[in-house]
Amino acid sequence: MVIKIPETHPRYKSLLYREKIVEGYHEGYVVLQGLIAHGRGECFDYILGEETIEEAYEAEKAAVAKLLLSRHPVISVNGNVAALVPGEVVRLAELTGAKIEVNLFYRTREREEKIADILRRHGAREVLGVGEDADRTIEELGSERRRVSSRGIYIADTVLIPLEDGDRAEALKRLGKFIIAIDLNPLSRTAQVADITIVDNIVRALPNMIKLAEEYINLDRTSLENIVSSYDNKAILSRVLRYIRDRLGELAGE
Repeated sequence: MVIKIPETHPRYKSLLYREKIVEGYHEGYVVLQGLIAHGRGECFDYILGEETIEEAYEAEKAAVAKLLLSRHPVISVNGNVAALVPGEVVRLAELTGAKIEVNLFYRTREREEKIADILRRHGAREVLGVGEDADRTIEELGSERRRVSSRGIYIADTVLIPLEDGDRAEALKRLGKFIIAIDLNPLSRTAQVADITIVDNIVRALPNMIKLAEEYINLDRTSLENIVSSYDNKAILSRVLRYIRDRLGELAGE
C-alpha cells in the first residue's frame, strides 16, 4: 500500500524516508530488522535536531578527503542504504573512484540481486559482492558479512560502512582497513571503533559528501592529507556527546 504524505505534514521528510524503508521491505531487499534499525536511528536524529551538526560536517570533510586519497576505497551497501540513498551512493563512488559492494548480515542471493539492480538503475556500472563475486572470507566473522569480494572489500584500504554492525567494523579494523562510519548513535561499537565517525543521518550525510567531493576533487594531495591529519575522531565523538547533553538540557528547561 502506497501512502501519499502531504508536503505540509510537519514530519514530511521523516515519514517519506520511513515509507522508502517499508517499500524496500515489501520489495524484498530490506529485512524486518532493518526497520527496527531505522527507527532506532530516528530517535538519535530527533535528539540531534534532525540537522547536520558542525561535528558531523567536520567528519564528512575528513571522510571525503580520505576517500580521495585512498588507492582502493569501497562503499559497502546494505538494504537500508539501497532504499534511502542509492543514487547518492553511485554519485559519491563516481567522484571518489570508490567501488560499490553489497554486503549483508541477512544475506540471500535474491536480496543481493535486488540491491545490485537498484544501484544499476541509478547508474552504477559495476556492483561487487553479488553471488560468486563474494569469493573471499573474513575469517574473524561468523555471520554472512564475512563473505566479501576479492576485488572490493578484501583488498580495500578504506571502507565506508554506513548503517553498519559493530562486529564487521571491528573485524575490518583488525585487518588494517581505514573505517569510515555513518552512524547516528555515537555510542555504538561501530562509531567507537571507526577511524572517522559521521554522526549524521545518511540522507543528509551523502549529499553533503557529494558536494564536498565535487570541491575537493580539485585539491592537491597535500591539501587532502592536511584535512585528514587534522581530524581527531575521539575529540569529535566527545563533542557530539556534549552537544547531545547540552541540547537535552536546553529542551528539558523549556
